[in-house]
Amino acid sequence: MSTTTAGDKAGTSGTSSTGAGSRSLPVIGKLESPLTTYYLILGATSTLVVFGLIMVFSASSVEALLADEASYTVFLRQLLFAVVGAVAAGFASRLDVRWWKRLAFPMVALSILLLAAVIPFGRSVNGNQNWLAIGPIQFQPSEFAKLGLILVGAVVFANKSARITSVVHVALPFLVPISAFVVGLILAGKDLGTAMVVIVIIAAVLLVAGAPMRVFAAGGALAAVGVGLLVTGSSNRTSRITDFLDPTCNTNPDGWCGQSVHGLYALADGGWWGVGLGASKEKWAWLSEAHNDFIFAIIGEELGLPGTLMILVLFGILAWACFRLVSRTQDRFVRVAGAGIMTWLLGQAIINIGAVIGLFPVIGVPLPLVSAGGSSLVTTLVGLGILLSFARNEPGCRALLDARPNLVRRSLAVLPSRVRSVPQRRRSR
Repeated sequence: MSTTTAGDKAGTSGTSSTGAGSRSLPVIGKLESPLTTYYLILGATSTLVVFGLIMVFSASSVEALLADEASYTVFLRQLLFAVVGAVAAGFASRLDVRWWKRLAFPMVALSILLLAAVIPFGRSVNGNQNWLAIGPIQFQPSEFAKLGLILVGAVVFANKSARITSVVHVALPFLVPISAFVVGLILAGKDLGTAMVVIVIIAAVLLVAGAPMRVFAAGGALAAVGVGLLVTGSSNRTSRITDFLDPTCNTNPDGWCGQSVHGLYALADGGWWGVGLGASKEKWAWLSEAHNDFIFAIIGEELGLPGTLMILVLFGILAWACFRLVSRTQDRFVRVAGAGIMTWLLGQAIINIGAVIGLFPVIGVPLPLVSAGGSSLVTTLVGLGILLSFARNEPGCRALLDARPNLVRRSLAVLPSRVRSVPQRRRSR
């Protein structure tokens, strides 16, 4: 009896452990679902946009009031761009991958034409001539050029998989003339910060495509020499670098490094838990570009460490989702384009946050999805819409999405169920 009881107990414990294991399997199964990548990108993007709108309203309200405008002026403009970007992203997510292959060259050709138009007709903002105005609409063609370059690089190298080891096939036509035209036109508008982001994007596309290391060595040396000449050839850029390297500059809130110093003041004032949403002191004309390049400092001041960590976690989720998409796909075009978009968003976020916390010099790069700026927000949302399009085309994902009713159908499903119950009662009578 005791042996049987022990066996029964052993069987029972084995059954319970198996049951516990079976209960844990659905969680792992959900992470391995084809829908995981899609919903991670969609959820992180939506949260960042909504959070960014809240912080843009908080950071820009004082500046708008000081300019004799309504406190919600910048917020309403950003909300309009968010709606336009969301519609564009929704449309982009519904397009098939083959459509993005067809649209790649027209997109980059249009971007080059718009960048060329900036030189004679563009507007200068903060010393950079990188804005183009068409009636009441003002935008930066360089933001659209980033997306065009990524798609063109994906198309070119998807068709050159067997010849990627040749320097000539790497250089033509992606590096020369397309990338050279784009970077040259951006530099003609004196926008070195955007040009550096574009160079990082180009390097990421080449790396994922499998370009030989000698291309990176030659390209890196050429880029270093070019950036050095551009920095030394401009007194404004030279002073930014020398001031950034000067330890005394970073302690003077009234000097050349005043913007960086006030950004650090904002983060320090926020402490662990922040001073409260809307209660920032630095946005009262102390910190310039509070709603744009330095919005991360306002987040740290008002929401403290949890607010800044939330931004980092959301971008980390986006990074993991993009890596998951790139590593699981068998389509070379999707792999190169997905890696390019991921590098664009994360690289720009790292540069922006690094400038705010003092790791990098200030070069005027916004925080994607969070900073105020219509061109950046709309283009970023379109890029993420393309990632959603790629995720929808994962094996099994489209079928699962089509099998699920959308939010409107789920909401309206309550009414028909009540209407159908009436005939059933009548038939029972």
